[in-house]
Amino acid sequence: MQEPRRLLDDRQLDVLLERLDGIRAELQTLNRRLDSQEGVLRIAGELARLNESLETLAYAALGRQPPRIRRRDAG
Repeated sequence: MQEPRRLLDDRQLDVLLERLDGIRAELQTLNRRLDSQEGVLRIAGELARLNESLETLAYAALGRQPPRIRRRDAG
């Protein structure tokens, strides 16, 4: 059996809307943080690849082969 719907008065509706606005603001903040973290992860991956390339160039300049190391793929 369903309960009858309860009507909200203006004060209750205002409180509910304020809470929803607070939740919206917090979600926006979380989304901005996630976006910036994704950017940092992409930069970290690019820096790791750049570091590997620089190591390869350094070994090539020395006329040697780099040591064979199996690396796990980060992505």
